[in-house]
Amino acid sequence: MSADDLGQEVAAGATSGARTVALGMPVVIRERHGMFGATAGQDTTGYGGLTVPVVLPGGSERPYGGWFDACVDDLARALDERNTASDEAIDRVVVDRGELTIVVAREHLPVVAQALRDDAALRFELCLGVSGVHYPGDTDNELHAVYHFQSITHGSKRIRVEATCPDADPHIPSIVSTYPATTWHERETFDMFGIIFDGHPALTRILMPDDWPGHPQRKDYPLGGIPVEYKGATVPPADERRAFN
Repeated sequence: MSADDLGQEVAAGATSGARTVALGMPVVIRERHGMFGATAGQDTTGYGGLTVPVVLPGGSERPYGGWFDACVDDLARALDERNTASDEAIDRVVVDRGELTIVVAREHLPVVAQALRDDAALRFELCLGVSGVHYPGDTDNELHAVYHFQSITHGSKRIRVEATCPDADPHIPSIVSTYPATTWHERETFDMFGIIFDGHPALTRILMPDDWPGHPQRKDYPLGGIPVEYKGATVPPADERRAFN
C-alpha cells in the first residue's frame, strides 16, 4: 500500500480491536468521579462532585510534522516489502505532545519490530524497554504493551510502538528474537500486568515470587489484604496494621 493510500485509510478512521477511532477525536475510556477516583469510603477532599473524563489521544491527521511523515511512510513501505499489508498492521498514528506513537495490531508486532530495526531508512537499533498499562475501561483493549525505540544511525530519533490485547486473551507476540534485550522487560511486564508474550524463551516472573497470585500493577489488583511473608516472619497487610481516628 502506498503512503497516500495509507493516509486515506487512516483518515477514514482506524480500528483497534473492537473499537473504531475517528481521527482527531480522543478516546474516552471512563469517567473519574472525585479528585482521586477513590470509590471506597466517603470523600473528604471537597471535590466529591467532580467528574472528569479519562481519555486517550485519538489518531492524528497528516501532515504529522517534522520527520514523522517520512518515518510512517518508510515503515509502511518496509511492511509491504515484507508481504505484510501496512493498512492491516498499522491501526493508527498518534502525534501527541511532540511524540510519535504507532499503534499496531498485536499479531503484526514482530514484523513491525523487524522492519524498524533492519530497514535502512528506519534503523531503530535500540529497544529501550517495554511498558505495561492496564485500562479496565478500554473495552477489548484493556492491556497495552508499549515499546520505545531509538535510532542511533538517524540522530537518536525516538518512536513509540503500542499493541493491545483484551483481559480475556492477554497474548502479544514476543520480539525477543529481534531485540534480545527485551527479554527482561517482557518478563517484568508479564509479572506486573499478566501479559503473556508468546514465543518468549523463558517467560517467568522477575520481581515477584514464582507462586505469587495476581499481577500487582493491574488496576484490579487488591490494595491491602495480602500479608507479606519473608523468611518465616509475617507482616499484616497495610489495611490491617494502620488505624485512622
